[in-house]
Amino acid sequence: MPPPRGRVVGPTESGARRVTTVPLEPGSSASVDLTVGDDDTAIAMHSGSVPVLATPRVIALSEEACILVIDGRLAEGATTVGQRVQIDHLAPTPVGERVTAEATLEAVQGRRLTFTVSVNDDRGLVAVGRVTRVVVDTQRFLDKLS
Repeated sequence: MPPPRGRVVGPTESGARRVTTVPLEPGSSASVDLTVGDDDTAIAMHSGSVPVLATPRVIALSEEACILVIDGRLAEGATTVGQRVQIDHLAPTPVGERVTAEATLEAVQGRRLTFTVSVNDDRGLVAVGRVTRVVVDTQRFLDKLS
């Protein structure tokens, strides 16, 4: 049985839209590490008053891991944008501690990519959740801003 495939939108040389099938296999994963610094804290991000890893930074780190899963696998001119983030931030991580965010592609539904994410430090699970990103044609997406 062939691997599941996602349909990815990308421009042709003339600028016309085309749909390209690119293998985006559920089960693919990637991770990213961060040593928590002062700029990563709830205080610095104005999301709290304690010097620990901020929830917005946990989300950004999780999305970074998602991007690494699909890096180099989209059609030229295509990118993904965030659609939904569901994160349970379960434990604090102090400045100086290293965290690892891991994302696994769970499902490909048309242009919608769903990832499971987890963030761990040396003491265990810090956060867990799901991130949904949608494949878009970059130029078409940006044209909507005008």
